Amino acid sequence: MIELYFSRVIETILSACSFEPEKEIESPDPTPPQHSLSPREVIIIGSGPAAYTAAIYAARANLHPLVYEGSLVENSLPGGQLMTTTRVENYPGFPEGIDGPALIENMRNQAIYSGATMLQETVLEADLGVRPFVIQGEKTHQTALSVIIATGAAANRLDIPGVDRLWQKGISTCAVCDGSLPFFRDRHLFVIGGGDSAMEEALYLSRFAKKVSIVHRRDKLRASQAMQKAVFANPKIEVIWNSVMTRINGERKVESVVIENLKTKEAATLDAAGVFFAVGHTPNTGFLKGQLALNGDGTIQTRPDSCETNIPYVYAAGDVRDSVYRQAITAAGYGCQAAREAGRALELIQHEVTQ
Repeated sequence: MIELYFSRVIETILSACSFEPEKEIESPDPTPPQHSLSPREVIIIGSGPAAYTAAIYAARANLHPLVYEGSLVENSLPGGQLMTTTRVENYPGFPEGIDGPALIENMRNQAIYSGATMLQETVLEADLGVRPFVIQGEKTHQTALSVIIATGAAANRLDIPGVDRLWQKGISTCAVCDGSLPFFRDRHLFVIGGGDSAMEEALYLSRFAKKVSIVHRRDKLRASQAMQKAVFANPKIEVIWNSVMTRINGERKVESVVIENLKTKEAATLDAAGVFFAVGHTPNTGFLKGQLALNGDGTIQTRPDSCETNIPYVYAAGDVRDSVYRQAITAAGYGCQAAREAGRALELIQHEVTQ
């Protein structure tokens, strides 16, 4: 059965929403052995759109996937970033939008219905230097012929007073996800950052906001010249130079921010309806201990037009390998691709054995 903690997490997040979790769905194999003697065909590490889509496709291909979803611990929430997202309005199939946790629960239920097995454990270590690969969870020890890593990436946030209390109440790390919501329209919004991502966020928000202010601690941007030119040419966007945000105020939503000039030490309180962090993402790859090749931004490196990593039969899907789009729909697409590639690779092995 779906673990009680997962349902409680969803109920807590959606306490102010109308969504009610669907009826629990039984997993075909709810209690996998603690120490598996025979290797699994596919083990999926992670949860969220990439992991659950990979599980759906792998299960439908009769690959009996086991999904390490992660455990509910401090600063770790199974289901990925959508578990802390209220309304998702850009995922196909939901014309009126859907709450993030509800979307994740639907995906998870579909994966279980398709035949995937869920395991609420965090992977502590993965030995990818031997095959079958060895996966060590908090309680279980499993081996696998192929592994799909879909552990996502954590959006970086700054430790500003008010962030924890007002998170998802006007504070976000994704303009594309949240920027078009009604309470941001025709209001003053703030973006923190100085790179291309911050410029992209500001430009996107300018479609809906009355004004967008980019807060940058230096006197020049890190963004490319092309992105800077687009920002400076936009009459809705201003850059607040040599400054930092020191506080975010509001009762039930963001109402104002405090901006301090680092040179003059003067502080000003400005009305605000939203704050968007654009200070990078940290891919969740620590448990791999350097076994896979990484890109310069920390995402897992994959072969061109493929999800396969530098180690054959090991695949990466979703935000753990994507630093460009970082959307639920693209993560799901990578999950499909990884599962299909793993299935084809395993078919080739089987075909060679039977020759």
